[in-house]
Amino acid sequence: MTARLALFDLDNTLLAGDSDHAWGEFLIAENLVDADAHRARNDAFYQQYLDGQLDIHAYVEFTLQPICKLSAQQRGALHTKFMNHTVLPMVLDKGKQLVSSHRDQGDTCIIITATNAFITQPIAQLFDVGILLATDLEQEDGLLTGKIAGTPCYQQGKVEKLRQWIAASNPDATLADAVFYTDSINDLPLLDLVGKPVAVDPDQELASVAEQKAWQIISLRP
Repeated sequence: MTARLALFDLDNTLLAGDSDHAWGEFLIAENLVDADAHRARNDAFYQQYLDGQLDIHAYVEFTLQPICKLSAQQRGALHTKFMNHTVLPMVLDKGKQLVSSHRDQGDTCIIITATNAFITQPIAQLFDVGILLATDLEQEDGLLTGKIAGTPCYQQGKVEKLRQWIAASNPDATLADAVFYTDSINDLPLLDLVGKPVAVDPDQELASVAEQKAWQIISLRP
C-alpha cells in the first residue's frame, strides 16, 4: 500500500515568518547590501507575493545577486549564520510536531515551497524532511547565476513540480488522499487537488476560501 503524501508549505506555515524575505533582512544586517535600497525592493517583492502577483524570476535574481560571486563554501558559511541568527527563532514547535506526527503515521513528508532551494534545503533538514520541492537554481562552474532552473515552485508551478516528482520517484502516489498544509492563497491550485486541504494561520483570502469550502483551519502559532 502506497504511503499517503503529507505536503507542507514552509514560510508562514511551519515557520513564523518568511525565510525568503528574512534573507533580505539578513543581508542588510551583514552589511552585504545597501540597507535602504535593498529593503525597499525586498518589501515590494514581498507585497507582490502577498497579492499573488510575484514576478518570481525577478525576485530570485534580486535575492541571489549579492551572493552570486561566492563559492559554495562561502555560501554555506553565510547560510549557517543565517540559520542560527534568523531561521531558528522562526521555527514553530507545533510545526515540527505536526511533521513528526505524519512521519510517525508512515506518511511520505514533503516540504513544497516557492522559496529557492539554496535558502530552504537546510531548513528542510532542520525539520528532518528528506524530500524538498523548491524553486531550483541554475549554476555555472559552481556559482549561482541568479536564474531559475526548470519550473518555479510557485502557484501552478507547485502542482507541476509535485507531479514531476511523483512521476519520477513515486508513480503509485495519489493526490486524492494527500494532505496539504499552507497559509497562502498562492497555493490554491494545489489545495484544490488534494484530498485534505488544511489552511494554517491563513492569509485573509485563503481564510475566506477555506470557510466557503469548509476546509479545516488550524493554527501552529504559540
